[in-house]
Amino acid sequence: MVVLVTGAAGQLGQALQYISGNFPQFEFVYCTSSELNIADLQNCESVFEKYHPHFCINAAAYTAVDKAESEPEKAYSINVTGAENLAKVCKKHNAVLLHVSTDFVFDGTKNSPYKEEDATNPLGVYGKTKLEGEQVIQKTWEKHIIVRTSWVYSQFGNNFYKTMLRLAKERDELSVVSDQIGCPTNAVDLAEFLIRIIVKVNTVSSAEIGVLFGTYHFSGDEVMSWFDFALKIFKENNVQITVHPIPTSAYPTPAKRPAYSVMDTYKAKTVFEIKN
Repeated sequence: MVVLVTGAAGQLGQALQYISGNFPQFEFVYCTSSELNIADLQNCESVFEKYHPHFCINAAAYTAVDKAESEPEKAYSINVTGAENLAKVCKKHNAVLLHVSTDFVFDGTKNSPYKEEDATNPLGVYGKTKLEGEQVIQKTWEKHIIVRTSWVYSQFGNNFYKTMLRLAKERDELSVVSDQIGCPTNAVDLAEFLIRIIVKVNTVSSAEIGVLFGTYHFSGDEVMSWFDFALKIFKENNVQITVHPIPTSAYPTPAKRPAYSVMDTYKAKTVFEIKN
């Protein structure tokens, strides 16, 4: 059973490589953006013809939230065109597409956890392109599972966790936004969830498989602000530093971010039997 992973050099791609040895029943094929440019349909076709995957995990994405505001075409080419291309080739090869999306499809005006069916209203280019990517997959290929996640961090790639530790070595004090609320998600936990999906899809009968397709929310369980997250990071790593809470207004960025992006993960945990 072949599992093709796009975006192999990214944070999630590296997390999948880190744990995939625990699942010897699957043959994982990892493609970096230089080996598989998902924005190029012909490139997608040739890679699928070479490996004939049964599953494709799309861990490739344009995730530079602020930069996307000045590079909308590039964000669109990867997050929308790339998603559509993968859906097309998955349909041609009858492969199940697992696509990773984001809490940024919501505007953050809700004050209770977002459910999969809640109205979307992205605030910036990144969120808009990720939402359009979801929509084009839904229109193109029925055998898809979209996983929205949030605040991804790990020992791999570039992320808030590693940035805080780096800055702590350079400064005596930091100011961190305290009025954006979400759930940090370890990339390794996300990777394990994605493989758990594949295991489940691979074991159910053809009559049952259809009910598994659709959209799911998966994130860490702890609700916190970026300020809270920074404090937790420093405590875990025994770092002594002064951290000041500041409002979003004190740290303006090109892209507006949702103030509250906690997602309800009940559906994912129930369907794929995840114990807390």
